[in-house]
Amino acid sequence: MTDQPYPVRPSFDLTGRVAVVTGGSRGLGRAIALGFADAGARVVVASRKADACEAVVEEITAAGGAALAVPTNVGRPEQLTALVEATVDGFGGIDVLVNPAANPLGGPLGDLPPEAFDAAFRANVQGPVLLATAALPHLQSSPAPSIINVITVGAFAGAEYLGLYTATKAAMWNLTRTMAKEWAPHVRVNAIAPGPFDTDMMGPTLAQPEFHRRIVASTLAKRIADPAEIVGAALFLASDASSFVTGTCVTVDGGLMA
Repeated sequence: MTDQPYPVRPSFDLTGRVAVVTGGSRGLGRAIALGFADAGARVVVASRKADACEAVVEEITAAGGAALAVPTNVGRPEQLTALVEATVDGFGGIDVLVNPAANPLGGPLGDLPPEAFDAAFRANVQGPVLLATAALPHLQSSPAPSIINVITVGAFAGAEYLGLYTATKAAMWNLTRTMAKEWAPHVRVNAIAPGPFDTDMMGPTLAQPEFHRRIVASTLAKRIADPAEIVGAALFLASDASSFVTGTCVTVDGGLMA
């Protein structure tokens, strides 16, 4: 114990750390990538479209940050290995891995073909786990490694017409705790469970007036969140501010679960 004041601001500083953000070209992934860069991290932006990745990298570099675009389809294992290799080649290591990328396949369960299950679990479960496994040796070499898996509050309750998506995220919540146990004590692994955010993925659904009204009414905050509102939780879990936090989930849902 010490009588000295706790250094709050430095504990959130990511200067010198390398962060890989999948799905980093839009929505929550883009917000996290921009936020981490502002906190000093060198950021690797990974998503399927090269031009979209480059656009985010340009935003970061224009603001004085350092970033690298690595087009990646998280459903293809060979591209995950390439992502890790490109990150290490470009920035020398990996300190933080964030997994927001996901396949949002939905629809009534009775209408979903077998191929939909394969695609959803390949991108939303297999991809994050294989990427974390590929990055593990580099994370273990980091002085402050952190993995953040982005799930959804639907993982805890299910959701009509989004059952396949929420099932994959429930699996990722279980695997987050498994990673935390197996890779402890050095590598911290946590999850973030967002509620309703105004993202490209949610856009078509929120465009339906009745659904929008129901979602807003279901939150204590009585609104939909802006993607930037996820950054605080992600920065907490990525930084020394959460040095004694692992195997848990931070819910950012405007009080929906309450």
